Amino acid sequence: MNQEWAEKNKTMQALLGKEASFREGIERLIALRKDLFGQISSIAQNFPKEAFSQMPFAGAKGYHSKTLAYSMWHIFRIEDVVAHTLIRQDSQILFADGWQERIKSPLITTGNELQGADIAAFSEQLDVKALYEYGKAVMESTNGLLQALEYSDLKRRFSEADRQRLIESHCVSTDESAFWLIDYWCGKDVRGLLKMPFSRHWIMHVEAMCRIKN
Repeated sequence: MNQEWAEKNKTMQALLGKEASFREGIERLIALRKDLFGQISSIAQNFPKEAFSQMPFAGAKGYHSKTLAYSMWHIFRIEDVVAHTLIRQDSQILFADGWQERIKSPLITTGNELQGADIAAFSEQLDVKALYEYGKAVMESTNGLLQALEYSDLKRRFSEADRQRLIESHCVSTDESAFWLIDYWCGKDVRGLLKMPFSRHWIMHVEAMCRIKN
């Protein structure tokens, strides 16, 4: 993991763990997300469309085996699902303002079920500019959620009703390579979700995007 991001993440997580430093922890989390989104912005604004469906590490083990477009879709679909369907229990950003149609995505899922050539084929269909703007909208919405959190919210856990709501959203594939996500998220409290997917998940996939672009 990128050492600078890892250290910022470690410091931020420690601050979140104490009520006296919780608000500073949230501010640092949002700052870290801003840094990471800056990397995504640089890639989205400076690389040609064909670069976003290329798989230079196809077959490798790791997040860098995907494409740039898939990585962007995956980061922000997971965040959108967790922030809105699970935590806020409201409508996802994808389903507002026609984002799915603008992105030209045939999927509403997180994409975990896709493998190999299917990832490249999916990536070729996406409007990268719209995908980037969708990601920005998701990030800004989640940042608002983060700023509204109180320290006492960190211990909030999730119920069978929450699990069923995720299933019924059809935003997580029933394929075994994806469906585990529902139990994974519902097994965490809100603090756990601040790590995965709101911070560490970003770090891992943005690092992968940096490897792919290079």
